[in-house]
Amino acid sequence: MDKSRRMILGAMGGLALSGAFAGAKLAAARESAPVDVAKQERFAQMGGDFSWKYQKLDPAESGMVAYDGYWHKGYGCGYGVYYGIVGMLAEKFGAPYNSFPFSIFEMFKGGMSDWGTICGALAGASAAIFTFFPRKQANPMVSELFRWYEKTAFPIFDPKDAAKGYKGPLPTSISNSVLCHISVSRWAYTTKLGANSKERSERCGRITADVCMKAIEILNAKFDAGTEWKGAYSKQESVVQCTTCHSKGQMSDTLKGNMGCDSCHSGSDAVKDKFHDHPNL
Repeated sequence: MDKSRRMILGAMGGLALSGAFAGAKLAAARESAPVDVAKQERFAQMGGDFSWKYQKLDPAESGMVAYDGYWHKGYGCGYGVYYGIVGMLAEKFGAPYNSFPFSIFEMFKGGMSDWGTICGALAGASAAIFTFFPRKQANPMVSELFRWYEKTAFPIFDPKDAAKGYKGPLPTSISNSVLCHISVSRWAYTTKLGANSKERSERCGRITADVCMKAIEILNAKFDAGTEWKGAYSKQESVVQCTTCHSKGQMSDTLKGNMGCDSCHSGSDAVKDKFHDHPNL
C-alpha cells in the first residue's frame, strides 16, 4: 500500500471515530436535557382530571407496607399511608402510578410539618382518595374514614416481631378528634407514656397501618358499589346539634366543617384558657 493511500484511510478512520464520538456526546446531551415533549397548559393534567383509576388492593398487605413506610427514612405517617395505597398500585401495575413523587408527603409528618393539625395518616389517605375521585365522590369517603378515626381505640395493628420501634402490645385510647395534637396528647395522658417516647412513635407507626387498611376497605367498597356506595357512619351528635343554629341559613353562620364539635367545645377543664390563666404562670 502506497503512502498516499495509507494517509487517506487514516484520515477516514479518524473522521469515523470523531463522528462516533460527536454522536455519542449529542445523544448524552439529549438524554440529560429536559424533555420538551409538550409544554404544560394551564390547569391541564396529562390524561385529564382524575384520570388515574383505582384498582382493588389487599388491606392486610398494604397495611404492613404502610407501617414500614412510616419508618422509611423517617418520612412518617402521611407518606406511609399514601405509599401503602398508590405506591402499592405502582409496584403492581407500574405506570402511571409509578410517576408520583411519594416523598412529598413527608410534609404530613407530625400533623403537617410538626404543627399538630390534621393527623398525617388521615391526610395521606385523603390525598390517595382524591388521587382517583373528584370531591363529590371523595368527600363522603373521607368523612367515613374521619368519623371512624374519631371513635376508634388505637392502635389496632400489631406487627409482632416485625415491629421497628417497640415490640409488644400497646395501650389504646380514643381521640374523639382527627387532630394530631389531640390524638397524641389524649393517648399520652391516658397511657402515662410520653408524647416523645418510643412507644408513642410505635403507636403512630401502627396507626399508619390502621388508617391505610381502613382507607383501602372504603376504596374497595367504592370500587365494587360505584355511585351506589354509602358510608356506615352518620354525622356526629355534636355536629347535628350545633349546626341547628351555627351554620349556613341559621341564626349564626359561624360553623364550617364536619369535625366533632365536642373535642374543642365540651366545656371541660381541658379546653379552658390555660395559656393566660394557668396555675403555674
